[in-house]
Amino acid sequence: MIRSKLTLATLCTLVMQPVLAADLTVDIEVPAFDASDYRRPYVAVWLERPDNSVAANLAVWYDIDMRDAKGTEWLKDMRLWWRRTGRDLEVPVDGLTSATRPPGMHTLTFSTKQAPLSELDDGEYRLIIEASREHGGREVVSLPVQWPLVADDTHRAKGEHELGQIIVRLAP
Repeated sequence: MIRSKLTLATLCTLVMQPVLAADLTVDIEVPAFDASDYRRPYVAVWLERPDNSVAANLAVWYDIDMRDAKGTEWLKDMRLWWRRTGRDLEVPVDGLTSATRPPGMHTLTFSTKQAPLSELDDGEYRLIIEASREHGGREVVSLPVQWPLVADDTHRAKGEHELGQIIVRLAP
């Protein structure tokens, strides 16, 4: 009988492999508010071309559990996303839409080996993050992305109201 030992270092390497394979990582901070009528923000994340056309939707967080699918009614409050692409989508979309997130840092990871990034043409893009909150405000943060990825790069931005720190890490 052959036995192999699985060391802690080997186990960590195996567990971390999917994270290391991601080529685009987006950290989005949802700030905490001390308000009695606090509602989690709706958030949309997408890539757009210099002509403002949408190259890829990456994530949409909204209230998917609201009775009678009423949560979809407020997607239009993310006005920029709604005008550019949202009104043409039938939500929910598997792999794109999910529930709103509580305050804190949230990480999204995407690989160039999988859609939608595998379908991007070479060129300049903007990563757009838009947040809108009931009884709150609306905010848009934009960061540049050059495609294809040629070197490790990190871009940072900070929202003023509805979004906190935004960190975009690119790894070829």
